[in-house]
Amino acid sequence: MSLRVFVTGGGRGIGRAIALRFAKEGARVVVAARTSDELDRVVGEIDAAGGKGCAAQLNMRDHGSVEAAVFRAVAFLEGAIDVLVNNAGVFGVTPFEELELGEFERFLDVNLVGPCLVTMEALPALKESERAHVFNVSSTAGKRGYPGGTAYCASKYGLRGFGDALREDLKDVGIRVSTIYPSATDTKLFDGVPGDWDRSTMNEPEDVAEVVWRGYQAESGYEDLDVPPPT
Repeated sequence: MSLRVFVTGGGRGIGRAIALRFAKEGARVVVAARTSDELDRVVGEIDAAGGKGCAAQLNMRDHGSVEAAVFRAVAFLEGAIDVLVNNAGVFGVTPFEELELGEFERFLDVNLVGPCLVTMEALPALKESERAHVFNVSSTAGKRGYPGGTAYCASKYGLRGFGDALREDLKDVGIRVSTIYPSATDTKLFDGVPGDWDRSTMNEPEDVAEVVWRGYQAESGYEDLDVPPPT
């Protein structure tokens, strides 16, 4: 049976690359995001790569939207999820003195509460898999702070703690949990973000996708996965 994969934030960037990496292995892949035209394009790419794709619109700040997206995914994947990738996220740089509470809450909602909601809704389908694996895409900002990153770092540190505790809660039912720590990766998240970003030195989304794929294949050492710097 082909792998059954659900990727949030799958319309572009890291999520798209992860979806296509599993598609190359013949997986059935559901990609979820807010933008329908991006999702439709990725579904076509999944099919062309050798997998079978499905799109599910998803707003990470809307519990009802999360429920509907997971329901669609589980139906397409015929009742079980082998790989859940919590990748959807927002990024930005705002000095703390300029940070508004609403922006801080938005980062927590999308980057931390959202993955929790998705995992809650997906848990019954994960339990139907013989080798289920949850991947939470954090960041090196989940290990150390940087100027202007109070909101983003708080959300990614939180995702790290969520993953560490979730691993303990789910190990007895055979569900593995990994946290991925990419460094700066050349995606549209950096478009319009103030700062002097040398995107030529960043990782590519495919670098992260390969780490996720190898993490799924690993029998041990899969818990915390760093993305090697570009060569």
